Amino acid sequence: MTDTPRDRLRELLDAVLDEDNRTLADMADDAYASPYHFNRTLSRAAGEAPVAMRRRVMLERAAWQLRGGATVTEAAWAAGYESVEGFSRAFTRAFGHPPSTPAESHWLPAPNGIHFHPPMSLWVHTKEQPMDPLTGQLLEHDLDDTRDLIEVAKGLGEAAFRQPRLPGLTVLDWDGPEESVAAVLEHQVRSKEVWVAAIEGADCPGHEPDPDAAALLDRHDAVAPRWLAAVRDIDRRNAWDDRLIDALCDPPESFVVSAVVAHVLTYAAHRRQLARQMLVAAGAPIARDGGDPINWLRARRGEEAGT
Repeated sequence: MTDTPRDRLRELLDAVLDEDNRTLADMADDAYASPYHFNRTLSRAAGEAPVAMRRRVMLERAAWQLRGGATVTEAAWAAGYESVEGFSRAFTRAFGHPPSTPAESHWLPAPNGIHFHPPMSLWVHTKEQPMDPLTGQLLEHDLDDTRDLIEVAKGLGEAAFRQPRLPGLTVLDWDGPEESVAAVLEHQVRSKEVWVAAIEGADCPGHEPDPDAAALLDRHDAVAPRWLAAVRDIDRRNAWDDRLIDALCDPPESFVVSAVVAHVLTYAAHRRQLARQMLVAAGAPIARDGGDPINWLRARRGEEAGT
C-alpha cells in the first residue's frame, strides 16, 4: 500500500484521454462517476467541459502526427472522426487552416493550459491566456450558420436565388441594395474578405460580384479560417484597443480593432436572419431553430460527443 495521496483530477483527465472513451458516458464510467457529476467536476476544476477537452487534445495530437508525416486520413481516424471531411472541417475551424497545411504549433488555445504532449501525455502551460469563450462562440456560430445558409441556397434554382425578395432593402449604404438571397449572402462573405485583407495589410481582394451559390460557398470556406485566425491573433496579443489604419478606404480611415470585429459580427447576424427570411419565402427547407446559438451549441456538443 502507498501513502501517495490520490490525484482525483488526474484520474478524471486520464478518463478523458483514454483511447477507448469516445463519449461522455464512456469517460464517466471509466472514472466511476455519473455523466452529470463527471462533467460538472471536471468543468469546474479544469475550466473546460470533458468532451470539448478531448476533442481539442485529439486535434492537437492530430496536428503533431501530421507534422510527423501522417496522412490526413490516418490522423482523422486516430482522432476518432468518422469521416475525413468532418475531421478537416473541425481541424480548419480550430487551427485556421486545413490539415494539408502543417501547423506551426500543435497547441490550440486552452482555458486551462492543458495540452497534448507526445507521444500521449499532457503538458500544463501555466501562463496561457485563452480567448474568451463568448467571443469564440460568436465567431464560430456565425461561420457555421453562414455556411449552412449557403448550403441551403445551393438548392434553389438560379431564378429563385436571385429573385428580389425585399425590394429596396439596403443594410449598409456603401454596400448597395441587398434585395435577394444572392445579394445578402454575397455581402455576408464579402464583408469578411474585405476586413481580413485590411487586418492583414493585403490588397483589396477581387471577387465575382454575381457568383452562384457554389462559388460563394468556396469563397466562404476560403475566408472563414483566415477570419478566425486573425481574430484569435488579435485576442492572443490583447490588441483589441489597437487602431487599424485601413488604406483600402479612400481616404484611409482609422478603426479600433475591437469595433471592427463587433461591426462584422453585428451585421453578419443581421444578414443571416435576412437570408433565413428570404429562404423561407422561397420555399427552401430551412431549419426552424432560427439560427439560435443555443441550439447550435447543443448540436455541436452532441456531435463532439460522437467523435
